[in-house]
Amino acid sequence: MTTARGPMDVDIEAEPPFLEQDGVKLNRNVVRKVFTGDVVGVSEAQMIAAFTGTPGSAGYVAIEHFEGSVGGKSGSFVLQHSGVMDRGDARLAVTIVPDSGTGELTGISGTLQIDNDQGAHSYVLDYRIA
Repeated sequence: MTTARGPMDVDIEAEPPFLEQDGVKLNRNVVRKVFTGDVVGVSEAQMIAAFTGTPGSAGYVAIEHFEGSVGGKSGSFVLQHSGVMDRGDARLAVTIVPDSGTGELTGISGTLQIDNDQGAHSYVLDYRIA
């Protein structure tokens, strides 16, 4: 596996909740990112989030389309997100969707880690191109 790192700018456009019932709120967000560093490019994700009445407990799923370059190779691929917060304890899995790579990124596989240090986002992408 090769590791790519760098900062990213994140812009979240939240829509009003489509369900509010019994302390649970569901909404959709559009998330746009600009990657710099070892990965250069832009992405857009559609995210569905669930918030509970318990502080720090929530969940989300998202599908994200990235276009740009990784390690100097150009193309695009899709990421699948699954995140859960259990009373502040966060778990996030972001995986490159198999066979979603195009161009020089055809055959890419791997995982993405997202870090948020007081609003400053960064990523670690562990990947392989077959």
